[in-house]
Amino acid sequence: MTRIRTTTLIDAPTASVWRVVRDIASHPTWMRDAVAVRFLTDMREGVGTAFDCDTKVGPFRMVDRMEVTEWDEGSVIGITHRGLVTGRGRFTIEPARQDRTRFTWDERLRFPWWAGGPVGGLLASPVLRRIWRSNLRLLKAKVEAGPRSPGPGGSPHPEG
Repeated sequence: MTRIRTTTLIDAPTASVWRVVRDIASHPTWMRDAVAVRFLTDMREGVGTAFDCDTKVGPFRMVDRMEVTEWDEGSVIGITHRGLVTGRGRFTIEPARQDRTRFTWDERLRFPWWAGGPVGGLLASPVLRRIWRSNLRLLKAKVEAGPRSPGPGGSPHPEG
């Protein structure tokens, strides 16, 4: 099994990060490898939500079938990959100092035999890590450019 983990600090409160991340349908707007999301359930969030994600890495395309297996409102989304690549993934959102948020993306993936199995996973991990770091830069930019959660007194910024 291949493990890929990457983290970023986002200059926004956790509620602002959660607002973007919880919207699974919009993930292709900040994930370069995600082309489209098609829901397989009526649910769009929460445990049991299932969807296909058209994925493209370089010349390789596949459909990644996923199901949400963990949903801790405001802090965690866990998924199971049930497509050609199997495994588990998890987004964790944690408060950091000065109204910042630590966002961690952790994946444990198993590649099929025809993609090299464990060796294919080992070879793919630096490429995927680079793509996911880029994805987190896009997520950071998207969250930081968007509306912020109200601070004390209802102002979007604590100083306002």
